[in-house]
Amino acid sequence: MAQLIIVRHGESTWNNENRFTGWVDVDLSPKGTEEAIAAGQALKALRPKVDVVYTSYLKRAIKTCNIILEQMDLLWMTQIKNWRLNERHYGGLQGLNKTEMAEKHGEAQVKIWRRSFDTPPPLVTEADPQHPRNDPRYQSFAAKDLPAGESLKDTIARFMPLWSGEIKDLLEKGKNVLIVAHGNSLRALIKELEGLSAEEIMEVNLPTGVPIIYELDSKLKVISKKFVGDEATVKAAMDKVANQGKAK
Repeated sequence: MAQLIIVRHGESTWNNENRFTGWVDVDLSPKGTEEAIAAGQALKALRPKVDVVYTSYLKRAIKTCNIILEQMDLLWMTQIKNWRLNERHYGGLQGLNKTEMAEKHGEAQVKIWRRSFDTPPPLVTEADPQHPRNDPRYQSFAAKDLPAGESLKDTIARFMPLWSGEIKDLLEKGKNVLIVAHGNSLRALIKELEGLSAEEIMEVNLPTGVPIIYELDSKLKVISKKFVGDEATVKAAMDKVANQGKAK
């Protein structure tokens, strides 16, 4: 049996402003820092054994991971940073306000952009500053691998080599893994782990800063799934995520 602990980063400044964030490297909001502290304290109380830690290349996830590990007295552990855990790249939508876009284009269109399985956002050009090829942290990667905008299907395809090449093997060996990442990269993981359909994963809303603990058998079948936190608080946080794309 192995444990997989996943945590979406704490609220970011652009989460607070209800903007499409994607690969833009925004920071945690004060509330996000509080969420990360609470997540770490809640996990420390459960005393899970953690063998391997993963996070993305984006500081809202890295900082959340640091805070969680500090609260768990595990700050000494090495974080494996992998770009495949980055948030879905929202292309030309990055930086735009979701409510304003819903008022302009309709809630249905914004839900398609946010939650559809295979519809990408408007793509950015390679000359756009928001294209990853113009960011020094991605200079060593093949240009063909860097997204100009992604659907959830694209995000899953980007995530899967990390899952099948590293994380899956660790879990099958009984290692306990902590992953601190993003709403859509974690939805990619959840779809694979729980065997959800494209329609089912569209309705999955991950709250910021709330740990989820999976107990897995030797074949990585889910034995149990637990949100760590007060039930009412977790539900309210999930509802908040679901309502982000609605007009006022």
